[in-house]
Amino acid sequence: MGLQNKAASDRLNSWTVAKAEELYGVPNWGKGYFSISDKGELSINTQIDDKNVSVSLMEIISGMVERGMNMPVLLRLANLLDAQISKLHNSFNAAIQNSGFKGRFMGVYPIKVNQQHQVIEEITRYGAQYHHGLEAGSKAELMIALSMLKDPEACLICNGYKDEEFIDLALYATQLGLNCFVVLEMISELPMIIRRSRELGIKPQIGVRVKLSAKASGHWSESGGDRSLFGLTISEIIEVIDKLRSEGMLDSLKLLHYHIGSQITNIRDIRTGVGEACQIYAEIALEGANMQYIDLGGGLAVDYDGSKTNFPSSRNYSVREYCEDIIEIVISTLEEKNIPHPHIVTESGRATVAYYSILLFNVLEQCRVHEQPLPEKLEGNDIPEHLQNLFDLFKGLTIKNIQESYNDAIYYKDELYQLFRHGKLSLRDRAKGDRIFWNIILKITQFLKKIKKIPVELEELDTAISDIYYGNFSLFQSLPDIWAIEQLFPIMPIHRHKEEPTSQGIIADITCDCDGKIHKFIDLHDVKHSLPLHDLKPNEEYYLGVFLVGAYQETLGDLHNLLGDTNVLSVRITGQDEFDFVREQEGDSVADVLSYVGYYAKQLSIEFKNKVEQAIKTGRIAVAERRKIINAYENGLRGYTYFER
Repeated sequence: MGLQNKAASDRLNSWTVAKAEELYGVPNWGKGYFSISDKGELSINTQIDDKNVSVSLMEIISGMVERGMNMPVLLRLANLLDAQISKLHNSFNAAIQNSGFKGRFMGVYPIKVNQQHQVIEEITRYGAQYHHGLEAGSKAELMIALSMLKDPEACLICNGYKDEEFIDLALYATQLGLNCFVVLEMISELPMIIRRSRELGIKPQIGVRVKLSAKASGHWSESGGDRSLFGLTISEIIEVIDKLRSEGMLDSLKLLHYHIGSQITNIRDIRTGVGEACQIYAEIALEGANMQYIDLGGGLAVDYDGSKTNFPSSRNYSVREYCEDIIEIVISTLEEKNIPHPHIVTESGRATVAYYSILLFNVLEQCRVHEQPLPEKLEGNDIPEHLQNLFDLFKGLTIKNIQESYNDAIYYKDELYQLFRHGKLSLRDRAKGDRIFWNIILKITQFLKKIKKIPVELEELDTAISDIYYGNFSLFQSLPDIWAIEQLFPIMPIHRHKEEPTSQGIIADITCDCDGKIHKFIDLHDVKHSLPLHDLKPNEEYYLGVFLVGAYQETLGDLHNLLGDTNVLSVRITGQDEFDFVREQEGDSVADVLSYVGYYAKQLSIEFKNKVEQAIKTGRIAVAERRKIINAYENGLRGYTYFER
């Protein structure tokens, strides 16, 4: 066996599935839902009839391929959505039972987090056993809620800016027996609610959204605070109380709502917000309002990176701690003022649906910086001085002079580019310079592996030469938060974990946009700028998954490069290594996305046929070729917008 083959064999033998799980942090962010099997494949874990069962993601993909479903695919896992709903309710109910709290927990799902029909259908179906409700922030979302929510005990929270039609629909919901609350976001909505409730003869259930002084840190810190966009000031709440009292409707005021931010990473911010809200709730109750519910809004964070810290992509608390802290503060604050315990409502959307969805895609190509063979000396009589200096630098590079050599290499490369821009360096000589420069960089990175203290300037050199893995997806369509707010998601291969990944890569999508890349990845202690990946094998697909993408990503995606919605597959695990394909939804065709921007397939086909006829008249093509060309065009219109093998 040659030395190179022996080294590869040693790596294979020393690599384990446990090391792969640690490398990608699966136990940290996976929360028990994900693990790597003995076969080296990522598995989904759940409970059925109190038994732990798992299914390989590769088995699900095999089923997709056999059914002719192309990548990319958004995979929805119904079991994980159900588990998250159960976890939230069970955690609150345990805290209620242990504390002697007299109210109930009433969870609601904010439709805006993911409005897809399959999502709302599953939440209302499974959540019915817990009386899990919905939150609507627009007329369209209210239409969804009125159709999908059937449980009369579940809360229907109407937030957002409201016109008369919105208010009428909410009042009709109350008349139909739904537990519907119209929440005042602006004080100007109150006269309209009073007028329409009297004209329709329907007694409303009114809530007020308050602007708390408390704020949360992170991406969404502006959701809370005195200058937040929506909600009433304390002075305006007093106006509402006085107006309702004068109209004989103070008993309609039943709910206090606030929202200090999404993805609240620090439990201290949550405690502060609950404490302030409870004081306001108590004072409104003492004014004579019929207060029964306190809506704490959203904010329950998802630990995307698994670090359990107050980093923007994590949280420094568990769901159990979140529930216990809320119950404790509500009890201590309200009992001090002899106010009955309210029903607690939370609008946890992100934590409910994040685990539910995985974006799966195949890698089309791997682009890497290769070490290229160089001659013993540069040939020719007129070698540019800086090119010769760069070559001599390569020949004299040692582990002792890597810092100096790196600085000199950067200098000579820049000088050669300047010469080329001014027309004083040929294209071939520039190509020689590029090859020499990258050979120097590669050689330096090899030396860096052998030294203990790496110079500061060279710490990120590995990242600079990371491979580029071209993924069959659109960042802007499927993962817009990565581009817009630098959200981190767990990303990893879903197979080949019995092999050690020997490359470091970044991921590019197929939009050919410089922003269409992922170059920041989760890490326990910081942010990584490359991801350990395997080298591609000829004629073998390499699949990556982006996890915890169920919240917001589908709703916010756009049509950059006219790459449309991906294929969607809903799966329910039914037993060990057993699962059902519950529902398949075809992604957008080319014709679909063209229609979104005003182009229609029928008219486009007519225009293209005219072009083909003109080519026949001018002799550019033969009549016999007409059908073949038109078929190619029309097949393209019917095709998937993503890369098809």
